[in-house]
Amino acid sequence: MHNLALALHNKGAKVSGSDDEIFEPSRGRLQLQGLLPEAEGWYPEKITNELDAVILGMHARKDNPELLKAKEIGVPIFSYPEYLFEKSKNKTRVVIGGSHGKTTTTAMILHVLHKLKMDCDYMVGAQLEGFDTMVRLTENAPVMIIEGDEYLTSPIDRRPKFHLYKPHIAVITGIAWDHMNVFPTYENYLEQFEEFLNVIEPGGTLIPCYEDGEVKRLVENHSRKDLKIIPYTVPDYAIENGRVIIRKTQNSYPVAVFGRHNLMNIQAAKQVCNELGVEEKDFHKSIASFKGASGRLQKVSVSDSQVVYRDFAHAPSKVKATVEAVREMHPEKKIIAVLELHTFSSLNKNFLPYYKNSLLAADEKVVFYLQHTLKMKRLPELHPGEVRKYFNEDDLAVINSSEDLRQHLDGLAQSESVLLLMSSGNFGGIQLT
Repeated sequence: MHNLALALHNKGAKVSGSDDEIFEPSRGRLQLQGLLPEAEGWYPEKITNELDAVILGMHARKDNPELLKAKEIGVPIFSYPEYLFEKSKNKTRVVIGGSHGKTTTTAMILHVLHKLKMDCDYMVGAQLEGFDTMVRLTENAPVMIIEGDEYLTSPIDRRPKFHLYKPHIAVITGIAWDHMNVFPTYENYLEQFEEFLNVIEPGGTLIPCYEDGEVKRLVENHSRKDLKIIPYTVPDYAIENGRVIIRKTQNSYPVAVFGRHNLMNIQAAKQVCNELGVEEKDFHKSIASFKGASGRLQKVSVSDSQVVYRDFAHAPSKVKATVEAVREMHPEKKIIAVLELHTFSSLNKNFLPYYKNSLLAADEKVVFYLQHTLKMKRLPELHPGEVRKYFNEDDLAVINSSEDLRQHLDGLAQSESVLLLMSSGNFGGIQLT
């Protein structure tokens, strides 16, 4: 939300906002532009008929006093995705959907277009090198690149966000059950992707990952015949002198990222860029300098004894892909994989069996979670023995204290090792690198 506020401010709009808590980096960035509210909390007197619109964040409640005031006096109310669609109605909309890889694929597309000086608007879920904000809205850019989240739109609109964007070009990177707090069954979750196909504009283009069996089945069984289908899989590649090389018939192209999942993301980005008029040789020349989106399998430190990576991975399929990618890149080193269970799904006993063997490629495996997080999410207590059973790892270290985690990792530190930290949280607020 704060990135949207900054984007609108940069466009010349008069922007104000409210929240009950504002954290860094949002606080500092808003303050720098003079947009930080004078006080936290909700002030319905701020809502007047002088406003052109109110944009509602997902985490406001239905009884929010400012929302109720806006309804009462008839100020137009938009959810975040509704507003993005409203501002991109006359543009070619590219939407990247999928259970994993959305942010990285979107970032790759933006990186290439930026390198080639091709004008576009965008919304992406991570801070990118070379971009001031995670949202850009202009009048003249002909294309809008949107990361299409399947989570709910707002407290008063229970549709998934990516159903509102109506793409001309759509990507599905993969399907693996997530967000079980709002999609209680796998079938219910899958339905959201079926509907995503339905909202693609007539005659649009669909770019599905056929390495993912569920995506392939979904697309092949779908009734729409008007879509242009461009499937993709993992390209032919090799690792030479610690660098990944994509091998083509005539040429080979080095890339700065690694892992089969990232190579699939590159293929998705390439197909999108091709549809936008980018030639293959220009794409590969541009993507070579892409080092990853913030927090996505990012190398955060290197010493004589250890390499440390940080990854946003939390869903089972992404955890497995990330661990296997690090193993492939560092076959001779000891791999220490640390996973924080932080989301509602990852701490739910009905979902935990999906993590079976997800850490198998690591030498040392650690799962960390706080009992406080379970209480906050109103979930039952989770015992270490249960976690070991769900992960199918008898020697799994299960840790519930941030300080105990730090001490455990200090005890594992040794030469020629790789530490992989995976979480959508912050490991209880401690600094591990």
